[in-house]
Amino acid sequence: MKDNFNFWRRWILLMGIIITIFGIFMAFFSGTPVFKLFDVNINKTFWVKENIISATKNFQRWVYGAWGATIAGWGIFIVFIARYAFNKKEKWVWMCMFLGLLIWFLIDTGFSVYFRVYINVILNSIIFLVFILPLIFTKRFFD
Repeated sequence: MKDNFNFWRRWILLMGIIITIFGIFMAFFSGTPVFKLFDVNINKTFWVKENIISATKNFQRWVYGAWGATIAGWGIFIVFIARYAFNKKEKWVWMCMFLGLLIWFLIDTGFSVYFRVYINVILNSIIFLVFILPLIFTKRFFD
């Protein structure tokens, strides 16, 4: 039983590190060829032209910088929660992670569906599964 809990705790810890790295990547590499997958899939939803004006590109870089910083900060929270409070099986931490994950997923994915940003719907769904599974499998340790 304890090995099962430790597996999922380490899983959350690793995913928190990956989320942090992804946020940093987003903040510093938006608007570059490395970020093309996002630009191609998101730009076509909002701009008809392939060559968007430089003011729009600057706005995108700012938005992705702020969004990436937020994601990186979220990842750091996850790492510390998984390392300390989750590891100690503090009762509040499970509900905090569950509600935070659920509210984020419903609102972010809802807006993404509404605006037809399907790459974000896919990415959100993957992240949601990556975090909801350990919460499901560890719930009994927090009761």
